Amino acid sequence: MKISNARVIVCSPGRNFVTLKIETDEGLTGIGDATLNGRELAVASYLTDHVIPCLIGRDAHQIEDIWQFLYRGAYWRRGPVTMSAIAAVDTALWDIKAKAAGMPLYQLLGGKSRTGVMVYGHANGRDIDETVDEVLRYRDMGYRAIRAQSGVPGLNAVYGVGRGRMFYEPADADLPSEHDWSTEKYLDHAPKLFARVRDAVGWDTHLLHDVHHRLTPIEAGRLGKSLEPYRLFWMEDATPAENQEAFRLIRQHTVTPLAVGEIFNTVWDCKDLIQNQLIDYIRTTVVHAGGITHLRRIADLASLYQVRTGCHGATDLSPACMGAALHFDLWVPNFGIQEYMRHTDETDAVFPHAYSFADGMMYPGDAPGHGVDIDEKLAAKYPYQRAYLPVNRQAHDGTLWNW
Repeated sequence: MKISNARVIVCSPGRNFVTLKIETDEGLTGIGDATLNGRELAVASYLTDHVIPCLIGRDAHQIEDIWQFLYRGAYWRRGPVTMSAIAAVDTALWDIKAKAAGMPLYQLLGGKSRTGVMVYGHANGRDIDETVDEVLRYRDMGYRAIRAQSGVPGLNAVYGVGRGRMFYEPADADLPSEHDWSTEKYLDHAPKLFARVRDAVGWDTHLLHDVHHRLTPIEAGRLGKSLEPYRLFWMEDATPAENQEAFRLIRQHTVTPLAVGEIFNTVWDCKDLIQNQLIDYIRTTVVHAGGITHLRRIADLASLYQVRTGCHGATDLSPACMGAALHFDLWVPNFGIQEYMRHTDETDAVFPHAYSFADGMMYPGDAPGHGVDIDEKLAAKYPYQRAYLPVNRQAHDGTLWNW
């Protein structure tokens, strides 16, 4: 079965998505997500100008060989643009292979390891009262795990607190908007938030929190220790992880479980974190970590050290990535949890899909492939809209900080 054609589809049904569609000489097609938030066109160009010409005529069944060709053959390896492009190809080829086999992708990976995929939703509020209300609303919708984020008094914008209730899109401007930050205010505020939330929901609901890379290791250790009484499911992205050894200091000061990895691109970005058991959950995802082929390798390494998966699943991942992730989650033995941020109605219409939500769980469905398609005519009605993620500056002196 030869690859006869491939093309990139860029659309913006509420936010930008980059999709690769691969066609074969047997009439089967597959799609893969190539979205890189704020740098979408870089991946689109990488695919169109460099990858697609190398795909035409290749055997679509040779997923591993094509992955190695695109990774080893590029010489300049790794990085978010390269690995997102490889992921799009890999996901589309797995989609095609599963369709050729006439089975849902999870069956091709090895079958179900569980009955469904536990997901967590995002409860955000401008203040503690509003966040508590949102947490209770998510619990009433059936969520068993909820991420709580709150505005911080004295700061004009805080990560995770969006304009709407169900949908949060941080890429909010034609040029990067500037937010302010104060570690001192945040460290004082966060424990108060979780004291209130835990008091409201009791102990039967899992609670999560995203620090978004904003603390130093010792500050993260302090936060983790202060949150221990509220028994978080995890504390996410506590400090920038370019230096993997930084998590050792956090680990020495808190038993709050640690999660990281949504911006990782390969197993090398998390090898030391996993082997030294410095984290509890690895959050690498299909689209940014080289597709299902490479994500399986990361999960297999993690399983040796009792580290579980917790794949990123915000709305800057298209439904094509979510569908692939859910099939992966249903199979992977060391699954932990899956992030699930709901897409808009416009996005769902452009990407018809087989997956569904019920009682805090996601189900990928049993359609052949990963169960997600793209309506190209509808996608064409939503042209690309340039959008950047914000940047952060320290409130006291304007120094650029981690957003």
